[in-house]
Amino acid sequence: MFPAMSELAVSVLPAISGIHAAEWDGCGAGANPFTTHRFLSALEQSGSVGEGTGWHPSHLVARLDGQVAGVAPCYLKTDSQGEYIFDHGWAQAYARAGGRYYPKLQCAVPFTPVTGPRLIAPDPAVRRGLLAAMAQIARQSGLSGAHVTFCTENEAGLGEDAGFLPRASEQFHWLNRGYATFDDFLAQLSSRKRKAIRKERERAQAFGGSIRSLTGDQILPEHWDAFWTFYQDTGGRKWGRPYLTRAFFEILHHTMRDDCLLVLAERDGRPVAGALNLIGRDALYGRYWGCTQDHPFLHFELCYHQAIDWAIAHGLSRVEAGAQGEHKLARGYMPARTHSLHWLAEPGFHNAVADYLDREREAVGEEMAILAELGPFRRSGLRDA
Repeated sequence: MFPAMSELAVSVLPAISGIHAAEWDGCGAGANPFTTHRFLSALEQSGSVGEGTGWHPSHLVARLDGQVAGVAPCYLKTDSQGEYIFDHGWAQAYARAGGRYYPKLQCAVPFTPVTGPRLIAPDPAVRRGLLAAMAQIARQSGLSGAHVTFCTENEAGLGEDAGFLPRASEQFHWLNRGYATFDDFLAQLSSRKRKAIRKERERAQAFGGSIRSLTGDQILPEHWDAFWTFYQDTGGRKWGRPYLTRAFFEILHHTMRDDCLLVLAERDGRPVAGALNLIGRDALYGRYWGCTQDHPFLHFELCYHQAIDWAIAHGLSRVEAGAQGEHKLARGYMPARTHSLHWLAEPGFHNAVADYLDREREAVGEEMAILAELGPFRRSGLRDA
């Protein structure tokens, strides 16, 4: 047990199965599909995290008077793979100085560059207690530090007040300004960009087949078979090997298919490309894409345009299309700031990283401003992210 505040005790769970789903989700984890007990459990049950993966579950549970008051998805990391907030340079510098950077404590959702709650508790005091426990665990266990990635802006503020170093990065998000149709969205773009997207969609949809958006019971086991083929191809090219196992998608089908939107392009009666999204309360989260046939602009259609169509039809406020990708800008996905927190046990290294992050944040802000000016919206339209 790690006392983090008066009457608050924080313990470490080596598996998400050590807490009931109702207790975990009841702290507020259910607001985001990736922090739910069922998603984290699917990762563990499928072997996507755990032994041999670099991600070793070490979840924090905070209790007040014996009752669960807050949780945080945490892992002991033995590398920096699958995090999307890159600290490889820090690890190399630490090693050159004679230190051991790994293992480190990582508060995150594995393989998921999606902003969401990480200090999951209704009470800010409990969130501060979870942060204090992370630093204490890292210090007592001889870890190089503790990191909280893709946290909320509010959590970033709490972390900075607690002595964690804030880090800024950027993604590209599409925001719904109350559009009733895709054409309403296009009307906010410059004439040249509007025509380019219409032409792009026409070419993509002329690939010789049909496009279907499936969710819930519409998604059948054979659809996951096809998508696994797509995912293996993309994962093999991007990461060397896919992060997720085949069993993960089987569990996803049984426990989370109502949270999934699977967009499939089918030709001659079989899927040839697909994009997987997860559905949040107010956002659609694009996660994975793959194909067995190359067709012009089909990637953009399935991953970006179809996602906008679906978000508009279902009244969602935004589409988050994952990490990186300035090509999203021309398709109406504007720069959005993301946040992370970092606490390093060695004071000199902590100070050196703090100096680096001050300069990095300034550079990120300048780049976001430039990119926003290059966006496709009409000058009189709404272009903020």
